[in-house]
Amino acid sequence: MAEVRYYATGKRKNAIARVWLKPGTGNVVINDKPMGEYLGRQVLEMIVLSPIRHVGLEGKVDVVADAHGGGLSGQAGAIRHGIAKAIIEMDPNLRTPLRRDGFLTRDPRVKERKKYGRKRARRGFQFVKR
Repeated sequence: MAEVRYYATGKRKNAIARVWLKPGTGNVVINDKPMGEYLGRQVLEMIVLSPIRHVGLEGKVDVVADAHGGGLSGQAGAIRHGIAKAIIEMDPNLRTPLRRDGFLTRDPRVKERKKYGRKRARRGFQFVKR
């Protein structure tokens, strides 16, 4: 019999993460590396695991994620979003607590585009009076 896997896609900034959840012992693998080795920062690990901890599934599910685009912080946020959506695939009753605490809302903040006549998106060029 094939093992049960739940899939979801998460997004944050310019990062996209494909996430698979399956019953297991709490292993988290990102891009074929253990989570600690791939992310390298405790804060990012906490971000990734937050939806699992929130619904009390730590140690009960394994996560396999494939993240690309953006940087490490955006990828961690995308994986968090994907895990939350995959948990709903697994158990639709957990939708309410995840929604209430904002795990299902895609963070809309992205880098603002550069405008012409400016150094960056909003900063003007330095002005010389004399």
